[in-house]
Amino acid sequence: MAKFDIIAATGCPTGIAHTFMAKEALEKAAAERGLTIKVETHGQVGVENELTKSEIAGAKAVVVAADKDVQAERFAGKPMVSVGVSKALSVEAAGKLIDRALAAKGDNTVAAAADVEDEAEEKESIGHVIYKHLMNGVSHMLVFVVAGGVLTAVSFLWGITSFDSTAADYNSFAAMLKIIGGIAMNLMVPVLSAYIAESIGKRPALVPGFVAGMIAIQGLPVNAETGMIDAGGAGVGFGFLGGIVGGFLAGYVILLLEKVFAGLPKNLDGLKAIFLYPLFSTAIVGLVMLGISGPMAAINTAMMDFLKSLSASGAVVLGLAIGCMCAFDMGGPVNKAAYVTGTAMLTEALAAGVGTDTYNFGTNFMAAVSAACIVPPLITTFAVVVGKKYFSQEDHDAGIVNLILGCTHITEGAIPFMTKNIWPVMPIMMLGSSIASILTILFNVHDPAPHGGFLVLPVVENGPLWVLAILIGAVVGGILFVAFKKYDFEKNQKAAPVAKPVEASKAAAVEAPKAEAADFVKVENVFVAEDFASRDEALSFVSNQAVKAGIASDADAVMNAFLAREAEGTTGMMEGFAIPHAKSDAITEAAVIVVKDESGVTGWDTMDGAPVNVAIALLIPGAQAGTTHLKILSKVAEALMDEDFRATVKGSTDAAEIAKTINARLV
Repeated sequence: MAKFDIIAATGCPTGIAHTFMAKEALEKAAAERGLTIKVETHGQVGVENELTKSEIAGAKAVVVAADKDVQAERFAGKPMVSVGVSKALSVEAAGKLIDRALAAKGDNTVAAAADVEDEAEEKESIGHVIYKHLMNGVSHMLVFVVAGGVLTAVSFLWGITSFDSTAADYNSFAAMLKIIGGIAMNLMVPVLSAYIAESIGKRPALVPGFVAGMIAIQGLPVNAETGMIDAGGAGVGFGFLGGIVGGFLAGYVILLLEKVFAGLPKNLDGLKAIFLYPLFSTAIVGLVMLGISGPMAAINTAMMDFLKSLSASGAVVLGLAIGCMCAFDMGGPVNKAAYVTGTAMLTEALAAGVGTDTYNFGTNFMAAVSAACIVPPLITTFAVVVGKKYFSQEDHDAGIVNLILGCTHITEGAIPFMTKNIWPVMPIMMLGSSIASILTILFNVHDPAPHGGFLVLPVVENGPLWVLAILIGAVVGGILFVAFKKYDFEKNQKAAPVAKPVEASKAAAVEAPKAEAADFVKVENVFVAEDFASRDEALSFVSNQAVKAGIASDADAVMNAFLAREAEGTTGMMEGFAIPHAKSDAITEAAVIVVKDESGVTGWDTMDGAPVNVAIALLIPGAQAGTTHLKILSKVAEALMDEDFRATVKGSTDAAEIAKTINARLV
């Protein structure tokens, strides 16, 4: 049985994008550190790559990056870090989580430092736990909403009243589709409630959770004639908000009962599970839910009235609110709040029936939410096509894939673009989504399906106008995104050193003694046949070689210095060259390390978009940052302007020749 240094579990509410983005980031971060890892994913298709007991037992540490229940109790006793999935979406962030998990078992001072660094995050752990329970319910609920909503929407293809046997457009098959879709939609709140409860109290909490959800739908039945509580009467439901309250209530009631019955003999465990827990929890939760039905119904009505009041304030106000929420974190808590609100409004709309004010508002609201979620990925697609030269090949490929993701209502594909430049990319995304939402409302678009993107266009009322609204939002956002990338590109070009006049070059050579740079590039520090999967892998290799050569004392410190410089602006130049440079007190002597990769290092932003074949890495002690560093950097940049120099270094496989060629230009 294979053993792994690190094991991890990832899971997001929808189980579509964040789950697997975190998995990939963790795997890359582990590879950079020379560690083996196995990542278990909790997606919509279920648990994949499931961890075994022996793999859990053999692991050094555990990373849980999830916003839903991943049965973390399995890892009890292991060094572990548990955070939301959004904390592991980049390789850098995932690497920090791995380091923290390992530090929990390693040196106490390292662990203490990690604890101090993440003290604010740990203080929020209660909030994260509550959010995780809530999202466990949402993730199970969404599939019911999608299935029910789409089937109901499809039934309208035969006519708006095709389910009604007394209507002229009646169709028996359409009626059956609407019945099935309605049942699935009606299960939304009970499932939400049950799986919030299950996340807290595990399997015993499912029964009271389902009951709480059903009460949230039906409310407290009252006889219209007597005004008394009557099982045969009618009640006022309090919707998904009641389902949330009921779910938490059911879960924590189970935890309370576990403590109450803890003193019972062990041989009565079976009786507790099959009789005591379901009986007492259902009675307690049911009575409380019925008791609060009045106030909860009032709160639910007030919330819906508030949303409708936004609409009364105008399409701009409502559309701006929807667009900003959907694009703020693209699949995170704020986005999910907007989406779940949309599905709740849609549920009420479908229950009210076609033609009612409730139906018109709910389906229009849902159309605006869907438009806002579709736009961000399409903004990136527009940008990488129109402004291709301003993006790396990796970004270009991701942007093309986002065309498919956006058209199918998956917002998360835009996250990597936003995380690289939160400002101004986040406001750009929010603006584009808001424009699409506002226009959707103004165009009177109605979407009776809660998901699917353009796949549900046949059932969308005013579908062509909906597509137009989305395209306008995507194009406006895309133009602004390209403008930003163009500005950033030109700024980096201006910042890059340029060739000096001959006289100035000679003067510089006089000012810097030949002995200072003559032996910077040693033959043993030239590596001509490497194969790197990424920029960070190449820089990590250079950092480790620096320590082996005695040039530096700490590879991690050198790597961090390289990455800090890349964060300020790429060191990728043109025609396959890069000049990364690290300034750090961990570097003991100034030196140059050269690495060559004939196949090219992808993912390294360069001025012409070409992969990097040659990286001439400068390593400078912190004390020489403003002297030696600038002199050597300017000389390397000058050399790169020389076609013969580039051809010799790029074409040679002889380490001695390459070292000689570069050293000749540094004196």
